[in-house]
Amino acid sequence: MRVLHQDRQAGEIKVQVETLDDLWHLYNIIVPGDIVISVTYRRDESQTDKLRAERGEKKRMVLAVRAEDVDFQESENRLRIHGVIVEGPQDVGSYHTLNLGEADVLTIRKERWSHAVLERVKRAVEDSKKPKILFVALENDEAVIAVARQFGIKEIARIYAPSSGKMYDQKADGNYFEDIIEKVKQSAEPNVPIVVLGPGFAKEALVAMGKAKEPDIFRGAHVYHTGQAGMAGVHELMKAGLGTEIVMGSRVALETKVVEDVLTEIARSGPVAYGPEEVRRAVDMGAAETLLVLDSLVRQNRYGALMSAVENARGKVIVVSERFEAGKKLESIGGLAALLRFRLPDLPR
Repeated sequence: MRVLHQDRQAGEIKVQVETLDDLWHLYNIIVPGDIVISVTYRRDESQTDKLRAERGEKKRMVLAVRAEDVDFQESENRLRIHGVIVEGPQDVGSYHTLNLGEADVLTIRKERWSHAVLERVKRAVEDSKKPKILFVALENDEAVIAVARQFGIKEIARIYAPSSGKMYDQKADGNYFEDIIEKVKQSAEPNVPIVVLGPGFAKEALVAMGKAKEPDIFRGAHVYHTGQAGMAGVHELMKAGLGTEIVMGSRVALETKVVEDVLTEIARSGPVAYGPEEVRRAVDMGAAETLLVLDSLVRQNRYGALMSAVENARGKVIVVSERFEAGKKLESIGGLAALLRFRLPDLPR
C-alpha cells in the first residue's frame, strides 16, 4: 500500500491499493463512522422521470461515504464499503457501496487516528515491500501448496500420488513430484521464498528434482523437517519458531509466537491475563506489557480505550488476525489477552 497524502488537521490519509493484502489491512483500518472518499460509478438521477424509468447510464464520479458496513471479499479481491453518501455531486443522503480493488485510490477520514491504527497503516506500507511465502508441505502420497498472506495462510492446491487411492486432482498418470513442481511453477512469483516441509525424505527428493527441472525456482528453496505434512505441518513450523529469517519476520509467525506465549503462561500460571475483566484489571494496574486483541473486536470499536491505555503506559499492542490459526486460539479464550510485567495479585475472597 502506498500513502499518497496525509492531512493530520483534517484527519485524512490518502492511499493507493497495490495488493490483495492491502485490502485486508484496509478492512481492519476502516470502521463504521469513518468517511471514505473514492472514485465510483452511480446512475445519474438528475434526469427526467421518463429517462430514470429507463435506468440512466452509470457515470464516473467521486463520492464520500460514511461507512456502516465494511466487507472484505477475498474470493472477489474486493473491499466493499456500504453507507450513506455525505459528499458528492448527487444523491447526498442516499446509500451507496464503494467497491475497492487493486490500484484504486481512496481517502480515509477519521475523527481520531489512534496509535494502533497508524501503526497498521505503517505496517501495510512495509508489508507491501516484503515477499510472501510459498509453502510446499508434503509426504510420500500427498502434498499441499499454500501461500502466506497478511490475512492468513491460504491453501491453493492439494495433490495426491496416483498410488494413494484417493481422488487425484491432477493428471491421473502423471508423476507425483513432477505435478507438484508444475503447480509450484504456476504459483511462484519473483523474490517469493519457497519453504518445503514435511516428515520423511519426500521433501529432499522434491527439492532435488526441482533444482534439476526448474533451477531458477528451486535454487533458493528452504527445507524443514516437521512431524506432519499438509496445513498442519505449516502451522507446526510457525508454532515451533522454525524457518528462515523471512518466515520468522512474517506477520503470521509473530502472531503465532505471541499467542503461543500466552497459552504457555496460562498453562504454568505465569504472568498473563485473558478475558475482558482480567485484562482490564491488568491494564488498570499498569501490568500489561503486550496486549493481544482479535482484529474482529478492533473493528467493532470495543477496546480502543484499552489499547490506548496500554500504549500510553509504554506497552505494546498486537492485533491478531482471526484468519490465522493463532487468531482462532485467541478467540477461544475470549479474543483478548495480555502478557504481563508481573503476576496479578489474587482478588480478595
